[in-house]
Amino acid sequence: MPPSTVDPADPVFRLHRGGKMAVVSTVPLTSREDLSLAYTPGVARVCEAIAADETLADDYTWVSHTVAVVTDGSAVLGLGNIGPRAALPVMEGKAVLFKQFAGVDAVPICLDTQDVDEIVAVVRALAPSFGGINLEDISAPRCFEVERRLDEALPIPVFHDDQHGTAIVVLAALRNAASLLNRKLGDLRVAVSGAGAAGVAVTKMLVAGGVNPDQVVVCDSKGIIGRHRADLTGSKAELAASTNADGRSGDITEALRGADVLIGVSGGQIPEHAVAGMAAGGIVFALANPTPEVHPEVAARHVAVVATGRSDYPNQINNVLAFPGVFRGALDARATRITDGMKVAAADAIAGVVAESLTAEAIVPSPLDPRVAPAVAAAVAEAARRDGVARA
Repeated sequence: MPPSTVDPADPVFRLHRGGKMAVVSTVPLTSREDLSLAYTPGVARVCEAIAADETLADDYTWVSHTVAVVTDGSAVLGLGNIGPRAALPVMEGKAVLFKQFAGVDAVPICLDTQDVDEIVAVVRALAPSFGGINLEDISAPRCFEVERRLDEALPIPVFHDDQHGTAIVVLAALRNAASLLNRKLGDLRVAVSGAGAAGVAVTKMLVAGGVNPDQVVVCDSKGIIGRHRADLTGSKAELAASTNADGRSGDITEALRGADVLIGVSGGQIPEHAVAGMAAGGIVFALANPTPEVHPEVAARHVAVVATGRSDYPNQINNVLAFPGVFRGALDARATRITDGMKVAAADAIAGVVAESLTAEAIVPSPLDPRVAPAVAAAVAEAARRDGVARA
């Protein structure tokens, strides 16, 4: 960022001066006895115990309540590939959200590499210091391989928030929107605009939560994804094989023709006439920031429920509703991984917080609602035990 863009009087810059977080001690260090217990010679006894039984690290170090927030700076917010140093304020922000909403300590780690092998190697080497790994702002399709390889290699939860955090909150919001409109998830025709990290994860999460994959159509920048496309590989080829049973082709306008739900996670603009072609009583989640795929006031002309990713409109689909409680629950259960069942449980818990007071303007809780993280944590921990990945 050029120096000329920094305004010391700007409250944003004033808040960020010196960073947004610090390390503090949890034990007293005011006497020689304190030092002998916290450090040498007392600490050696704890080290020897852990050397004999590594699982004791869960009880006698910070790993039971600490995660690493890892990025390579390649897909930061709506800013794109701005690199690891410029990504650090976002990772600090993520860390303080973990602490504020779930009491989870988090350490920002911004890697000066965008090579998949190097990212995996570095995170594997760092993993003994943490109880979980939150991957953040790593561009697709590399993010899929990074998460998969780390999930296979590490005995602790690995969670790419840009994928799964968004997907969990989308499922929660769609559950409540469908309930409000007296609809069933399995009956909804869904169009997803965007086939990057969030689009792929949202599609998989909706299917895991009860949406019929045959009734899902996903679009990328070239149009509808389906078996008719010869240019698809990796995650997009998987989507082609598992969705769009009717074999639709064309652009987003065709995907939305008769659809009950639009989920925008692409950033591309969708014309009003395409939204007008949706079925009556529809649902639009236009989640691109800062500019939604469809302006909420435009969407409201044609559908019954509208959500965005912005805080200045009703129904903000915000990852902070998911990731703090997901990690709190996973850490409490000492889970070895995060399963689809744990994600669905998180979505159900978020939806449940406001299930008795639904309106078209309030299908999800506020990101500041103090009930959310505890509810999500409890549901995720129970699901971890049910799915057989809990160690506590």
